[in-house]
Amino acid sequence: MPYGRRISSSAFPSHCFLACLRYGVLFALLWLTIGWSFGAASDATRHSAARMNRQVAPSVPHRSKAKARSSGKAQKPSTGKGRRRIARKRKQATRAGQPVHIGKLTAKPRRQAARNTKGIRHAKRAVAPAARHSARHPSASRASAQAGPKLLARCGYTPRSRALLRARAVYVVDERTHTVLTEKQADQVMPIASVSKLMTAVVSLDAKHALSKPLNVTVQDQDFDKFTGSRLRVGSKLSRHDMLHIALMSSENRAAAALSRDYAGGRPGFVAAMNAKARALGMWHTSFVNGTGLSPQNVSTARDLSRLVEAASRYPLIRAYSTDRAQIVFPGGGRTQLSYHNSNALVRGGDSSIVLQKTGFINEAGHCVVVRMMVHGRPVDIVVLGAPGAHDHIADVIRIGHWLRCSLH
Repeated sequence: MPYGRRISSSAFPSHCFLACLRYGVLFALLWLTIGWSFGAASDATRHSAARMNRQVAPSVPHRSKAKARSSGKAQKPSTGKGRRRIARKRKQATRAGQPVHIGKLTAKPRRQAARNTKGIRHAKRAVAPAARHSARHPSASRASAQAGPKLLARCGYTPRSRALLRARAVYVVDERTHTVLTEKQADQVMPIASVSKLMTAVVSLDAKHALSKPLNVTVQDQDFDKFTGSRLRVGSKLSRHDMLHIALMSSENRAAAALSRDYAGGRPGFVAAMNAKARALGMWHTSFVNGTGLSPQNVSTARDLSRLVEAASRYPLIRAYSTDRAQIVFPGGGRTQLSYHNSNALVRGGDSSIVLQKTGFINEAGHCVVVRMMVHGRPVDIVVLGAPGAHDHIADVIRIGHWLRCSLH
């Protein structure tokens, strides 16, 4: 077209159409390019989300189809509003490429977790005291499974009747099951007086001396603690059998002194053997300074003395001599004789249920007695220390014996 030539009106529409067509094709290509790049990015996002879900999925615990079915039914909402909310959340999760957990949509997770945690805490509080008690006391479960004997209120054993016991210390134990039936200041250390002669008899018999061997009473056997007298005069002679017999039955002090003197190492060696035996028996709060018990430094506890009673009961001679009602001895030979009686009024009265006993008294100790009593065939040890009156220790044993015979069958 020559320059300056004028375009006719008939040629204008064809030129305009070609220009519009060219620009339209360019715009379409640009739009396709942008759409393709956006779609690729979206696909990459969906694939990465799917990979993440596949990696996390194994940590979810497996549930059987029956459980899933039942849980789905239990969690199905009962209102139309709830169903619409679930459908809306499922659609949103599907668009984002995330797995859909119906349980999370229907339950209130925080509130439910709080309720579960609270229930667990209450359960722990309920179980913890019993568990702590069982761990601290392993015998408690055994005791609950097999209850031991006990004194019954219908037999007169009540707090009021227990308060009527006059002794300062009381300890009663069933030796078959080692069940403590009652106690009062059982671990208080106090003088035990002539109850010490039980240990004197144990150590003398352990020495294995010939019991038929005669012993002389010497000046060294006199009482230099309380300056008490004795019918067994200096110069008297008795066999070890008779010395042991009247020492246990009638609490003859010079007989016990003679036994402790006639020992390897003399009297100091005998006292050392008494204390060693006490340690061997587990009598950790017991100490002896002589074999007669006349010293207030012979001390023990009611609980310790129950161990001594148990050990002494294994010696037939101690059981027989301590429960004999009377004995006649001949200290000077010929017609000279001495008649001794049991120091325990219950044994003198003929109580055959007592199979071992020993009494004792000094001012510092009060009136004391230890007894092994057979109650319906069960051995029960009774220790009574520090009774104030001359008959209070025997009255306490009588009261305890009534409780035992009624309660134990």
